[in-house]
Amino acid sequence: MAKGPKMKTVSGAAKRFKKTKSGKILAKSANTSHCLSPWSSKRKRQNRGMSTIAKVDVPAISRCIPYK
Repeated sequence: MAKGPKMKTVSGAAKRFKKTKSGKILAKSANTSHCLSPWSSKRKRQNRGMSTIAKVDVPAISRCIPYK
């Protein structure tokens, strides 16, 4: 039985996004690389870690990381 071709994972997306068991997609919070001195400690702390992606973007990102 012939199988169809496998989809390729977009390597840039694989480095940036992560899928949860429930199917949500996580990404690093934005604006956390430099120029953080004006930010309060509370704002920096709350912006640490990963945040979920908007529902609108999920289908496009899912196609980029089919096996992750």
